[in-house]
Amino acid sequence: MRKELFGVGEYYHVYNRGVDGRNIVLDEKDADRFIEGLIEFNTITPIGSIYENSFSKVRENSRSNLVNIICYCLNPNHFHMILEEIVEGGISLFMSKQIGGYVKFLNNRHKRRGTLFEGRFKAKHIDNNDYLLHSSAYVNLNDKVHQLGNNKIVRSSWKEYSEGLGNICVKKIILEQFTEGIEYKKFCLDNLPYMLEKRASYKELQNLFKE
Repeated sequence: MRKELFGVGEYYHVYNRGVDGRNIVLDEKDADRFIEGLIEFNTITPIGSIYENSFSKVRENSRSNLVNIICYCLNPNHFHMILEEIVEGGISLFMSKQIGGYVKFLNNRHKRRGTLFEGRFKAKHIDNNDYLLHSSAYVNLNDKVHQLGNNKIVRSSWKEYSEGLGNICVKKIILEQFTEGIEYKKFCLDNLPYMLEKRASYKELQNLFKE
């Protein structure tokens, strides 16, 4: 049974990684399909597969979403999202459809079997505004935190926030706290050195336990 209980109107940091740290994205087509799922599976209405839904007459403006996606990052071996639950059970249903659909796609496309993710997705309740702002910076810049460079597999909502490109995320809760988008960009980049230092310290601690 999941320890974290989700509540409507609450925000959560949701994440998971590949089993044994293995990659969950093998190429750009996989990455694009994962992001497509964020859009297509975020609906109360059952859609079947994304392929089947492409023939649906239901238009985007008539959909009822399960969650608000605040920000996201997809790296080669893990993902992060910040989600707001907007209907009861929304996060659990959305993640079930997103992960289940993606695993089926990846297994079929790459002729593989077995577990892809390391158990059920993890979730942490974001219980205050400062935590929300700093978590959003961490997720938006997660590829930079992991120093992935110009990796073509990486997908993130950073450009939605920093350049206004894309419309997957509901950004108001974050950006309304800054006079301009450039101020939020500065906030994130100013916090990047701290996030890099914190990650380095964590890695050092892990290595100590291995000795």
